[in-house]
Amino acid sequence: MGSLPPTLDLLPHKVSENALLDLFKSQQDHLNFFFQHLSLSHTLTFTQTLLKCRGTIFFTGVGKSGFVANKISQTLISLGIKSGFLNPLDALHGDIGILSSDDILVMFSKSGNTEELLKVVPCAKAKGAYLVSVTSVEGNALAAVCDMNVHLPVERELCPFDLAPVTSTAIQMVFGDTVAIAMMGARNLTRDEYAANHPAGRIGKSLIFKVQDVMKPQKELPVCKEEDLIMDQLVELTSKGCGCLLVIDEEYHLIGTFTDGDLRRTLKASGEGIFKLTVGEMCNRSPRTIGPDAMAVEAMQKMESPPSPVQFLPVINRQNILIGIVTLHGLVSAGL
Repeated sequence: MGSLPPTLDLLPHKVSENALLDLFKSQQDHLNFFFQHLSLSHTLTFTQTLLKCRGTIFFTGVGKSGFVANKISQTLISLGIKSGFLNPLDALHGDIGILSSDDILVMFSKSGNTEELLKVVPCAKAKGAYLVSVTSVEGNALAAVCDMNVHLPVERELCPFDLAPVTSTAIQMVFGDTVAIAMMGARNLTRDEYAANHPAGRIGKSLIFKVQDVMKPQKELPVCKEEDLIMDQLVELTSKGCGCLLVIDEEYHLIGTFTDGDLRRTLKASGEGIFKLTVGEMCNRSPRTIGPDAMAVEAMQKMESPPSPVQFLPVINRQNILIGIVTLHGLVSAGL
C-alpha cells in the first residue's frame, strides 16, 4: 500500500455563498435556454410515438446518459407503462434478443456519436424495433441512422471546462420525466391506479390498505365482561398495548369501551369506591367504531374527528361482533 503524496492538501476546501449562488443562477440560465429553444412540435411527435407503441418502450445510454435513461424508464414503469432499460454492452452479447418489431428503443446521447450506441443500431434495426435518438449536438451520427431524432438544445455545461455533463443530464431528465407525465395524462391514469403501482409508499398505502389489513385480530384484544370489577381488569387494560378495555357479551357483541383515561377519571371521582365498581358501570356505551372493509385512512380521519380525538377504534362486523381493533400507533407504524 502506498502512502499519500506529501504535498496533498488535506485542509477542507471552502465554497463561498456568493460563488454557490452564482452557480445556481448560471444553471438556471442554461435550463431556461433549453426551455426557450426546445422544439415543442418535435417533442409532441416523440410523445405521440411513445403513446402509440404496441410493445415495450426501451431506453438505453452510456455513462451518465445511461443513468438518466434508466431513471426515465423506471418513471414510465411506475405509471403502468411497459418499459425497460437495455444496457448497450449487454445488448451486443445477447440482450438484444428482448427487442421485437412492436418495440421502441430510445437512445440518449449528448454527442450522438457514442460508439457503443452506434454498434447497437444495426442489431436493433434487424429486430425491427423503431429507433429514436435523443441528442444535443447537431448533425451527429446517431441521428442520421435512427428513425427519429429529438434535439435537446444545450447552451453549455455548468462545468467551468464545459466538459462534466451536469447541465445536459439535467435537461435529459427534465425532458424525459415531463414527457412521462404527459403520457400519464393522455392515458387518464387515476390516483387509485397510480397507488396500486406504489403499494409500499404512503400514497399507495392510504388508497390500498383497509382496516382489516392493519387491525389487531380478535385473539389479541383486551376484552372483558361488563360485570367484571375494574380493579380486576388492570392487567388486561395495560398489557395489550391498546390503552383500553373492550367490553363484550358472551357472543362477542361490543357493549362499550373503557380507557386508561376513564380509569384515571373514575379513580379521581370515586377514590376507594373504585374497588367496588364494575367496568359496565363506567364504560362508554357509544364508542366510535369502524368496519373491517373501510379504508385505513378513513379510520385515521375518524379518530381525529370532533369533538375530541381518540387513539383507537373497535372494529365490528355487520352483526356488531367485535373482530379487531385499529390504533393510531398501528396506523402510523404501517406508514399512514
